[in-house]
Amino acid sequence: MFGHIKGAFTGAAHDRPGLLRSAHRGLLFLDEIGELGLDEQAMLLKAVEEKRFLPVGSDHEVQSDFQLIAGTNRDLSEDVISGRFREDLYARINLWSYSLPGLAGRPEDIEPNITYLLSRHAADTGSKVRFVREARERFMRFATSAQAPWTGNFRDLAAAVTRMATLADSAGIGESVVDAEIGRLQHLWRHHRSPHARAIDQQQRRLADYGIGELDLFDAAQLETVVAVCRQSKTLSEAGRALFAVSRDAKSKPNDADRLKKYLARFGLDWEVVNA
Repeated sequence: MFGHIKGAFTGAAHDRPGLLRSAHRGLLFLDEIGELGLDEQAMLLKAVEEKRFLPVGSDHEVQSDFQLIAGTNRDLSEDVISGRFREDLYARINLWSYSLPGLAGRPEDIEPNITYLLSRHAADTGSKVRFVREARERFMRFATSAQAPWTGNFRDLAAAVTRMATLADSAGIGESVVDAEIGRLQHLWRHHRSPHARAIDQQQRRLADYGIGELDLFDAAQLETVVAVCRQSKTLSEAGRALFAVSRDAKSKPNDADRLKKYLARFGLDWEVVNA
C-alpha cells in the first residue's frame, strides 16, 4: 500500500510506488479496510489527512493527493469501541456511508445471476446446461425464501450453480440435483439461522414424515397442532372434541369426528396414518 524503496528488505530489488502514490490525482478503493492493523491505520490516517507518508525503508516522505473509498463487511463502530479500529481514522473516512444489502436482502438479483452463472459455466466448459422447469422453480422458491440466508453472498450462489451444472445429466438440472443442493446449503448455513427458522425447518421435517410437502407457515403450524392432538387421543371423536371444544357449542348437531376427518383429508391424511 505505501510502497518501498530499493533495499528496504530482502528481495526489494527496485523501488515500488505502492497503491497510495499510484492513486495520485485519482481514486483509491481499499476493500476490507477493517482488516488493517493499528500501525497501518495510523499511517493511512496521516496519508489521508496530510497527503504525506513514508514508503517502507525510506527516510523521506512522499506526497499523494487522492480520493479514498473504503469497503468493509465489519461494523467499524463496534470495532472502535473494542479498540480494533482507530476512532480518528473512522471519523475521517466516515464522511459518506452506504450500506449494501447482502444477496438475501435483494432476492430479485438471484434469478438473473443464476442465468449469468450458467452462461459463464457454458463458456468455461463448452457444455450448455439448463434447469428442468420444475427444478428451477423449486430452487428459486428456496433461494428467495427465509430459509436461504446466503451468508457467503454471491460466492455461495456461484458455488451452488457450479455444482448443480456439473452434476446435471443430459436432460439438464433436475429436481434430485436441486434437492441435494438445497440440503447441502441448509447444512452449510445451519449455524447462521435463527432459532425460529430452525424450529420451522424441524416442523417441516416432522410433517414430511406424513408425506406432506412444503406448506405455508400458517397451514404448517395449524396442521402440526392437529396432528399432535390426534396422536394424544384414543379415537377420532375424542380428538375432534378437543380440537373443536369452543365452536361445537354453536352447532345444533356437532359432528367433531367428521369435521376432523375432512380437515385431514385436505392434506391427504386419515386417522389411521396420523394415529399410527
